[in-house]
Amino acid sequence: MSLLLLVVSALHILILVLLFVATLDKSWWTLPDKESLNLWYDCTWNTTTQTWACSNVSENGWLKAVQALMVLSLILCCLSFILFMFQLYTMRRGGLFYATGLCQLCTSAAVFSGALIYAIHTEEILAKHPSGGSFGYCFALAWVAFPLALVSGIVYIHLRKRE
Repeated sequence: MSLLLLVVSALHILILVLLFVATLDKSWWTLPDKESLNLWYDCTWNTTTQTWACSNVSENGWLKAVQALMVLSLILCCLSFILFMFQLYTMRRGGLFYATGLCQLCTSAAVFSGALIYAIHTEEILAKHPSGGSFGYCFALAWVAFPLALVSGIVYIHLRKRE
């Protein structure tokens, strides 16, 4: 049982790290000249002045939805980890981790929705930038976090506390 708890906790921490990097780092979209764009600021290298030009991201509603869903997924994942630790030390023997599992399933749904919205509405979100480019590693990390959170939620729902 100790090994299972260690693996489940390690998986949860891995999901948290993936979500933090995916949400806060700077590579959701890579422009053709190898510059990256994130969810929060657009920083591009100005070759004439040799400086970085940073501005707020567009006021696109779809981008705001992606931002909100990624932050919600972080909050839900943190909440479910705290809830898991609380349940681990206070729940009676034989109890199930339903609340933690439900929280992780909601985390998975939020990450899935955010990444899917970004994938579908990329052209609208990046309208003021030059065409071309590709999805960055933060976008890929969000897609990796989705199935991991889904599996974690299912494991938590089936996990029973033992001595």
